[in-house]
Amino acid sequence: MAQAGPVQLTLYRWAGQWGPFKVSIPCGECSLTVDVIKDTMETELAGIPVELEIREWLTEWWRPLPKGGWHAPIVMVEGKLVSQGHALNRGVLTEAIIAAHMERSEIEGSHLFGKETCPHCVRAKEYLSRAGTDYQYHDVVKNPRALYEMLGRVKPIVGPKTPITVPQIWIDGKYVGGADELSSILKLDVEPNPERGQNSMKAA
Repeated sequence: MAQAGPVQLTLYRWAGQWGPFKVSIPCGECSLTVDVIKDTMETELAGIPVELEIREWLTEWWRPLPKGGWHAPIVMVEGKLVSQGHALNRGVLTEAIIAAHMERSEIEGSHLFGKETCPHCVRAKEYLSRAGTDYQYHDVVKNPRALYEMLGRVKPIVGPKTPITVPQIWIDGKYVGGADELSSILKLDVEPNPERGQNSMKAA
């Protein structure tokens, strides 16, 4: 994947001062959210550039308010609200960061996003093997990051309301689609099933 600038991640925690009011009691959920963010950046988001900024909510409460953020801890990705009022769900953070990163980075090489139980994914793998195409396979069931990456790249292409199925395929950095589109691009004929459409009662 081509590298891009860091994704901006902002946390407004329960801290700071506004006029005579000053936060003197630490926020347990804010501290937990910081820990979740840092650990997620080291694990699920490893390799994705993220720039974390921690701000004091009481001092700057008016900054996140136009985006709907009013209850610390407030977590924003690229200025978009993703969580507030409770300890952060790392899955929500991972999905938001990867989606933002996908919008600004180009995919390189050939990739197939699929799952083991999908017959169309198996068929697509066969097409790629027959064509001698080197590719990376990403299991979207076993690897949540692969799922979020697939969604982050496909949704802008097909639209947010279009259901996303597998496989989703890229060849040399260009979006292909599914197995049928792949067979057409690789100019491979689909081998017919000799039993499909046959009637067991036929003349001798």
